[in-house]
Amino acid sequence: MARPSTPLLDRVNVPADLRNYSADQLKQLAEELRAETIDAVSVTGGHLGASLGVVELTVAVHAVFETPRDRLIWDVGHQAYPHKILTGRRDRIRTLRQEGGLSGFTRRSESEYDPFGAAHSSTSISAGLGMAVARDLKGDTRNVIAIIGDGSMSAGMAYEAMNNAGALKSRLIVILNDNDMSIAPPVGAMSAYLSKVVSSRPFLSVREMMVRLAKRFPRPIERTAKRAEEFARTVLTGGTLFEELGFYYVGPIDGHDLDHLLPILRNLRDAEDSGPILLHVVTQKGKGYAPAEASADKYHGVQKFNVITGEQQKAPPGPPAYQKVFAQSLIAEAEADERIVAVNAAMPSGTSLDMFAKKFPDRCFDVGIAEQHAVTFAAGMATEGLKPFCAIYSTFLQRAYDQVVHDVVLQGLPVRFAMDRAGLVGADGATHAGSFDIAYLGCLPGIVLMAAADEAELAHIVATAAALDDAPCAFRYPRGEGTGIAVPARGTPLEIGRGRVLREGTSIAILSYGTRLAEAMKAADELAAQGLSTTVADARFAKPLDTTLVERLAREHEVLITIEEGSVGGFGSLVAQHLAWQGLLDGGLKFRPMCLPDRFLDHAAPKVQYDWAGLNARHIVATALTALGAPVAQPARA
Repeated sequence: MARPSTPLLDRVNVPADLRNYSADQLKQLAEELRAETIDAVSVTGGHLGASLGVVELTVAVHAVFETPRDRLIWDVGHQAYPHKILTGRRDRIRTLRQEGGLSGFTRRSESEYDPFGAAHSSTSISAGLGMAVARDLKGDTRNVIAIIGDGSMSAGMAYEAMNNAGALKSRLIVILNDNDMSIAPPVGAMSAYLSKVVSSRPFLSVREMMVRLAKRFPRPIERTAKRAEEFARTVLTGGTLFEELGFYYVGPIDGHDLDHLLPILRNLRDAEDSGPILLHVVTQKGKGYAPAEASADKYHGVQKFNVITGEQQKAPPGPPAYQKVFAQSLIAEAEADERIVAVNAAMPSGTSLDMFAKKFPDRCFDVGIAEQHAVTFAAGMATEGLKPFCAIYSTFLQRAYDQVVHDVVLQGLPVRFAMDRAGLVGADGATHAGSFDIAYLGCLPGIVLMAAADEAELAHIVATAAALDDAPCAFRYPRGEGTGIAVPARGTPLEIGRGRVLREGTSIAILSYGTRLAEAMKAADELAAQGLSTTVADARFAKPLDTTLVERLAREHEVLITIEEGSVGGFGSLVAQHLAWQGLLDGGLKFRPMCLPDRFLDHAAPKVQYDWAGLNARHIVATALTALGAPVAQPARA
């Protein structure tokens, strides 16, 4: 399929090239940029809807401000594809999220136009304020612009930053991209006109003069004058909340209308000593591409697709995804126990809890991008005898660590953490990988930690969590489809702290925690072919550890290998701690803990990522042979 014609975009190498274009040319450029974005994502897949919603805003900001000298921060970063095209990365845009290609998010090491890397939400205002304060202390004059979506504004961190910004009064421009109409009233010509007026330097100056003048009036008149201005601004713009936080509010305006955007952004650029300003723009996800505009989820994340029809490339039918198995298993438990409730933080479809919500709408709670609140909210429900399951990606649960420690584990409350996206996650890369939960939870007293080796085990683990009512627990499972094993309609609770042996041997023992079990079984076959009898066991639990199993494996084998899809300090460390205290490392045991390497792994197919990590079957074989002093045909790590 031929690529779209983009004569104006072809002349843009860096944002400075936009500053020679007229408003009409910028409108044409925006259409070309939208077509290029659609075409590129059709090849790579990725976050399409959010990027299409900010095309005009991206063009306007880069045309008005002197990036990269002026700092532009995109919250989350999944809407930054048009930004990447305009900032010298167009020639690589069709490598987006591919092995060796561009990141799907902003990344400091990728471009000087990405002053702050982000893939978790609600960080932009805090980072921008830090840059603004640094600018002031250094005596610079650059602008700092943070673009944040209305979804990201549901997180408390955004308001913490705004509260601080209002107190510091540093000059900072926050652009609220409201693409869900969740905040803004209908926008139109009057709103745009008023926004242009109130963002202008004369109005800002007159407003400040009137504030000072009013202070000289008797108190009743001063209060009346202040109320009159607040009333006018509230009725006409709706910015009271942001004004109370210390921001000068402008908007809402149509974020797709360059005739509105350009003059207002110029006014804000030139508003010296204005303090923090919030510009409220209303946009539409998927704007300009009919299939994306029409879809219920606005093409938030897409596979490769046909540009003409919008049809996404479907993978051949396979086993159900772990997320679906989790939701179905939880529904089965909830049907038998009305105390079970589910909580998620703005990821109902990502965690498959949308299935649970359809079945039990009054027992499923989406709290927004607010992981800290989600955890303590679940803790509160647990105190009243409910059985909360808090489904949060492993990488996002990091954001609520203090709440996990203080509000749940310290109090021994039976909150159940379902940690999705455990291990490496493919195209989303290091920012979304569930690398650290075994380590950061494994150090907490009294928590029960479990990992599913396959989808049937996940069903049993959900049942175990539902039955466990005297301690907090957490269980991990990966992204993507399972192994194809039969899944029971309802799981059977496991004995707490007991693993299982799948294959008995005499020379080498492989103790797996999580879904590397399949690779461990392959490795055992390869070792058997070389005459090395191998035991394979599934730990199931990291806490409480099956010490009986660990000790037997250590005593009866020359080599003991642990393997996990997590960082150092996790399952292998817990096993090593126990072995050391039992004196089982004092003799001839060759103990080898295999875990993720001490570095962040870039985006690629999961199979490739685990090859980089050295956690596939061939690496297990090489580790065993090396421990035995046998010749190895390949290195232990790729």
